[in-house]
Amino acid sequence: MTIRLAYTLAACSLAILPALAQAPGLASINTQLRAQETKDSQLMWWLHEVTDVYGPRLTGSPGLRAAQDFAVGQMVKWGFSNVHLEAWNFNHPGWQNWELEANAVSPFQQPLNVRAVSWTPGTNGPVQGAVLVVEPPQPPAGAGRGGRGGGGGGGGRGGGGGMTPEQLAAIENPGSAPPPMPAVTPIERKPVSQADLDTYLASIKDKVRGSIVFYGPHVQVAENFVPAPLRRAEDTWSQPGGRGGGRGGRNAQAAATPAAGGQPPAAGGQPAAAAGGGRGGRRGGQAAAGAAAAGGAAPEGLSANDIAQQVNKFLIENGAVAKVTDSGRAYGIIVQQSTAGYNENPNNPNLPTLLMGNEDYGRIYRTATIDHIPVVLKINIHNEFYPTGRTVYNVVGELPGTDKADEVVMNGGHFDSWNPATGATDNAAGGAVAVEALRLIQTLNLPHRRTIRVALWSGEEEGLYGSIAYVAQHFGSAENPKPEWFKLDAYLNLDDGTGKPRGASVFGPPEGAAMVQTAMDNFKDWGFYHVNPTVGRQTGGTDSTSFNNAGLPGVGYSQDPFDYNTYTHHTSFDTYERIYEPDMREAAVEEALTLYALANADQMVPRCSAATMPPPPSPTGRGGGAGRGGGNVPVTPVAEFRLPAGVTAPERPNPCTAAMPAQAAPVSWPAAAPGQQQ
Repeated sequence: MTIRLAYTLAACSLAILPALAQAPGLASINTQLRAQETKDSQLMWWLHEVTDVYGPRLTGSPGLRAAQDFAVGQMVKWGFSNVHLEAWNFNHPGWQNWELEANAVSPFQQPLNVRAVSWTPGTNGPVQGAVLVVEPPQPPAGAGRGGRGGGGGGGGRGGGGGMTPEQLAAIENPGSAPPPMPAVTPIERKPVSQADLDTYLASIKDKVRGSIVFYGPHVQVAENFVPAPLRRAEDTWSQPGGRGGGRGGRNAQAAATPAAGGQPPAAGGQPAAAAGGGRGGRRGGQAAAGAAAAGGAAPEGLSANDIAQQVNKFLIENGAVAKVTDSGRAYGIIVQQSTAGYNENPNNPNLPTLLMGNEDYGRIYRTATIDHIPVVLKINIHNEFYPTGRTVYNVVGELPGTDKADEVVMNGGHFDSWNPATGATDNAAGGAVAVEALRLIQTLNLPHRRTIRVALWSGEEEGLYGSIAYVAQHFGSAENPKPEWFKLDAYLNLDDGTGKPRGASVFGPPEGAAMVQTAMDNFKDWGFYHVNPTVGRQTGGTDSTSFNNAGLPGVGYSQDPFDYNTYTHHTSFDTYERIYEPDMREAAVEEALTLYALANADQMVPRCSAATMPPPPSPTGRGGGAGRGGGNVPVTPVAEFRLPAGVTAPERPNPCTAAMPAQAAPVSWPAAAPGQQQ
């Protein structure tokens, strides 16, 4: 079939479709849902159980499995149907920190603010040793990622999202007058040769045995003269191409309405085409693509990853007992979001590793390097690995439909978390809202033609693995659809902290976004604005993009920041106390009404037609499995859908042409060029 003919058939098929009528009586249902949530909310109780009792919930850990068993039992009590766990292959051992203590013994005495880095070993009981500051030579910026050997990483301050130009200018010119002193000239780094590194390691070799290594310099955290607002300015939401784009994944072209044309910022504040880090690619221990892979010259000398791997092996071989890195955030915040290679890479072994609050790290670092006074620490790290964690689960439950019960509307959020706190805003909040939305519908006995399904994902933090696996198992992709691909109506996802929805993106044509907008228009009084289409199929950001990747209508909500990017995202502050109850309860009502509306609409949410479906990512993009590193290192055998190797996709229109599921798949692509097939 030629592309021109396919366009014609798709347009004709859409023209003869019945009108996409919405469910009647949304205003009345909205009133009922608001009253029920006011009278009998269970949302904060659920959040307490999931965070206070069962958190943290690291993928593959006993903590996550206990939380999942709780979720299954409670959903059954609330009358959900078909509640069960669905397995997928994580292929890495689970891990949990059971006990942690760190104290300065001399020359001062102080309990220390620390967290264990996930998937690092423990100390096999209390150990005591002098601090050895290790600062190997580092290459120029951009010569490779890493350098801390799985130490955790930063997290940033949120990129200034929602700030006025005046506020951003104030950060550059802090205080009431220009800075009195010029900025310190940064140290110029030169390429690091193997001889340079060998010389440095030889200089510290006789000091390593029995030491507790402080790896890297103390981080100088800048003062923040303009704290990020809890809510973004209304005009950033009210514009049609504003922050309503949701978390549509990277390269999400034209998440704005067709009239607006351009690319709105993604949920994190960057332009959509630049918001590539997301959740699906920045974790999992994958090596960064070098400059040579991008078409440029390979960087001269050792990369930061090369240096970190060699230093780690050297420290273990020479008898260091533990490693500590600086979290690099103010006010005692500890950011922890590292897999540390799942402790499976023989080329990059792990010491028992701690992240330490910036203030404690700085005090010890200065005492050791300025005064040259031995600082002695006593630490005890009890970590355990769990081989059974190689099989991980998603939690699924349903409310059965009536005459269209074989068609499904879904919502959900990821249930797993990192381990420095209890994972409240990331993302017990989104999961609690999803479950509460179904509970409201069930409690009010609201009729719905389609089945409504909730899913609580695992493996999101390591790379969206749980939702990618579920989509592959149930739906396939637009290129290779399974029967259920044609029966999924849409998937709603909340995963940006404790704020209520203020905007959203929907994968597909403008007609799909308009259908969701009709339901969400009932919440203008709560500050909801725009639903925008997006056509990016790259995974990243959150679990709705796993559905986008398959060519399915993933709905990603955008929220006000609150403390998310500044304090709680992957940090030791991500606890129940940081949940803002009013917004969470509003979010549950909003999801419930949208589920109800879609479940009762005459037609399903339209999709991109087969002729205009955007291509999935190229196989030269991010890798699928985690833990890569050479040799026999296991990988997570879960990957997003990609174009066949060697295939260059033709240009597709943006926005795409709307079609019902039967006209949206299967999609075929040109054959690979000779010699390009793999």
